[in-house]
Amino acid sequence: MSEITPDVVEAHGLSPEEYERVVNAMGRVPNLLELGIFSVMWSEHCSYKSSRFHLKQLPTEAPWVICGPGENAGVIDIGDGQAAIFKMESHNHPSYIEPYQGAATGVGGILRDVFTMGARPVANMNALRFGRPEHPKMKHLVQGVVSGIGGYGNCVGVPTVGGETNFHKAYDGNILVNAMTVGVADTDKIFYCAATGLGNPIVYVGSKTGRDGIHGATMASADFDEKSEEKRPTVQVGDPFTEKLLIEACLELMATDAIVAIQDMGAAGLTSSSVEMASKGGAGIRLDMNQVPCREEAMTPYEMMLSESQERMLMVLKPGKEAMAEAIFRKWELDFAVIGEVTDTGHMVLEFDGEVVCDIPLGPLADDAPEYQRPYVSAEDYKTWAAVPAMGDVPAATDLGADLTTLIGSADLASRAWIWQQYDSQVGADTMQKSGGDAAVVRVHGTKKALAISTDCSPRYCYADPYEGGKQAVAETYRNISAVGGLPLAITNCLNFANPQRPEIMAQIVGCLNGMGDACRALDYPIVSGNVSLYNESKATGGGSAILPTPAIGGVGILADHDAMATIAFKNEGDAIWLIGGKGTHLGQSLWLKTIAGKEAGDAPTVDLKAEAANGGTVRSLIGAGTVNAVHDISDGGLLVALAEMALASGLGCTLDTELSTAEAFGEDQSRYVVTAPAGAEIPGAEKIGSVGGSSVAGVEVTELRRVNEAFFKDWMEA
Repeated sequence: MSEITPDVVEAHGLSPEEYERVVNAMGRVPNLLELGIFSVMWSEHCSYKSSRFHLKQLPTEAPWVICGPGENAGVIDIGDGQAAIFKMESHNHPSYIEPYQGAATGVGGILRDVFTMGARPVANMNALRFGRPEHPKMKHLVQGVVSGIGGYGNCVGVPTVGGETNFHKAYDGNILVNAMTVGVADTDKIFYCAATGLGNPIVYVGSKTGRDGIHGATMASADFDEKSEEKRPTVQVGDPFTEKLLIEACLELMATDAIVAIQDMGAAGLTSSSVEMASKGGAGIRLDMNQVPCREEAMTPYEMMLSESQERMLMVLKPGKEAMAEAIFRKWELDFAVIGEVTDTGHMVLEFDGEVVCDIPLGPLADDAPEYQRPYVSAEDYKTWAAVPAMGDVPAATDLGADLTTLIGSADLASRAWIWQQYDSQVGADTMQKSGGDAAVVRVHGTKKALAISTDCSPRYCYADPYEGGKQAVAETYRNISAVGGLPLAITNCLNFANPQRPEIMAQIVGCLNGMGDACRALDYPIVSGNVSLYNESKATGGGSAILPTPAIGGVGILADHDAMATIAFKNEGDAIWLIGGKGTHLGQSLWLKTIAGKEAGDAPTVDLKAEAANGGTVRSLIGAGTVNAVHDISDGGLLVALAEMALASGLGCTLDTELSTAEAFGEDQSRYVVTAPAGAEIPGAEKIGSVGGSSVAGVEVTELRRVNEAFFKDWMEA
């Protein structure tokens, strides 16, 4: 074993103070294997050491929450003895280094988080952030990420049904790839990771272990520099066909009574899975490293424990069930090996070639990992630091139609069809609404129920005002789910921020979390799972470029009857158009201001959470009663963009009763919806603003809006 020098400690991502804690916890100097295990378990990616204190303040409980944060994924009751199981995860740094495999293995990892708990995955979503389209590397990154998401999801047979894609210069050197999976399980067949039962066998299943992905978790817990390309070996390589076999084998074994506990090998691989299982069960663990299936010669225990090779699971079985379990996994042509047993020592003990090569107390590795309350600046000081320009005098729009055309063709609002057409959204035959609407809708197979799913965040709001931006990210998913007729039930999140050791960045984290928490409490919309991805900044772009604060939210809701689902498309000539939530007044941080006026300025729009809950309830009631026949929430671009999107979805134009001011046309005031209803119907509390008909919006032909809307990706990718 190598000598543990300060350089070796630094290379493992541990500070001198953290290394001292390791020595104190061990009562001796660790060997290299033990240091490596502490390194990954105490990494930001695995321990959440900079955010854990603040995450504890978030609301996580409700009568319908079966399992909140702390397991592989969150679990909510959706009635009839069924549960929805879901989570969102980041694969940011790997996707920048190697976009295809980084994105593909992000999808594979989140799928495993969900089916590990007994669910059959029914839908994938994603939230993607890229830099400027004109950046020399960006087209390559977009092509690779989209291809990786589609390649893995399509092959594994889980539909990719929606998501969001945004562009901003802040992501030039550090793109974000957040993947979300939703699955369905029976409430009496949910599996957890706590290892129990002295002497119970620990089994390894799936693919063999290789040298790919070693130190992946540590790499994901540091910012980038000009040597980021050298980190390519830390990116895992995925095999979706093996994952499909693993899903089927696990679900088949789960139908028996053989499994005591199960955990996927995600970040930090065999280390995190074994540590989490043992610590959750208050047990110890002994592994014989000679029994670990390896695909490369002469692998060391260090490499085996830190590898992040894909498509692998760890299980604790009931005694005597090994042969039955092995038969199932061999049938599916997967590796199966008994590699250890549950003990009562409270230690992780690893043996290799007949010798003990690691003996670590589990408490310090998991529950007693460092937890920091990092300093952060006040809201006032943050505002000074952020230096968001005041709105100032902004000339009014002189041609609403021309501005609408520019907006609808911009990178921010252009059609994403080039992306989602690469995803199989129909496999499984339960997708009822896919990309292009407010929320994806997937039928719960064999029932009248459907799940509504949305991913949302407006990072420019979060930068201007972290608190309001955090509120808005939650509220936007609530609104999108309500807009299709779903009752919002719970959220998962993927919290993407820069370096938490900078007090201004920590202020973003705290502000966004406080806003999220208040929104979740006001909307009765708890957080049941999530992921934190920090150090998303790049020295390679010069000057230490940090991403915008990006707390991506994934929301899930339920439709009791999918036949009542609403869509955004205008339905009939002559239908009245109604506005719920009032006309726009707020142009600060709007896309109109950014795209037309060339300014990222002003305050973020505020979210009135009482109005959000009330208006969402109104819309759900209108949809449920069959009163309205098209619904769209108003978000990026404001009212006129929402109307254009409804027109593009249908081919029908619209006319407005009065001319709109710039703020009324493009303001991004929150908690608002556009609905249509047959002429003569009344919508209490709403304002009638126009009618469906004709072939234009704001004087621009729908055919021209469509041409412009579809041109951006086509022109960019063919250039």
